[in-house]
Amino acid sequence: MMTVFLSMSIFALVGAITPGPINIIATSSGASFGFLRTVPHVLGATVSYTLIVFLVGIGLNQLLQNSPVFTENLRYLGSAFLLYMAYKIATANSDPDKPESNSKPPSFIEGVLCQGLNPKAWLVSMSGVSVFVLSQNSAHFYLLAYCLISFVLCFTGVATWAVAGHIIKHYLKKPGRQKRFNHIMGFLLCLTVVSILING
Repeated sequence: MMTVFLSMSIFALVGAITPGPINIIATSSGASFGFLRTVPHVLGATVSYTLIVFLVGIGLNQLLQNSPVFTENLRYLGSAFLLYMAYKIATANSDPDKPESNSKPPSFIEGVLCQGLNPKAWLVSMSGVSVFVLSQNSAHFYLLAYCLISFVLCFTGVATWAVAGHIIKHYLKKPGRQKRFNHIMGFLLCLTVVSILING
């Protein structure tokens, strides 16, 4: 049992901490608004991913495998929403002396939507559930354990990127640096969308 839990944990951490759209947004928000104001995004993404794991574990993976139209639509909806987030990042207020700007950190709901519409989240959860849950005799017990592990390690992984952004925040205070950083992060998020569309 402990071996399965350890394997679950390693898999969940690798899935959560590797570069991806959620982590790019977390880094950008951490750098622009600080870690604490980025926590709603981190929490929203974490709750959403845990719910995805649970839904896949109770049988949604069969529906997804039998409904290519659903996964295709998810890919396009997710790509459109991520492009919207890339635009928000690239055009975020880059002048700390202008607090009247409408720029705001990503909200809890935006975190939920980013993760829920992220094809990578669905693919990773389907792989994890297939390996660690469906192959066990007590599938419901292992599903609950995997949901708990996913929640803790998804939060940890995304929060790590938000902290990294927060750490470089002081470096970005020099004129022009925050603006360039926002443009770079927006561009990187666009590249992940291109990757999603190309790789299907």
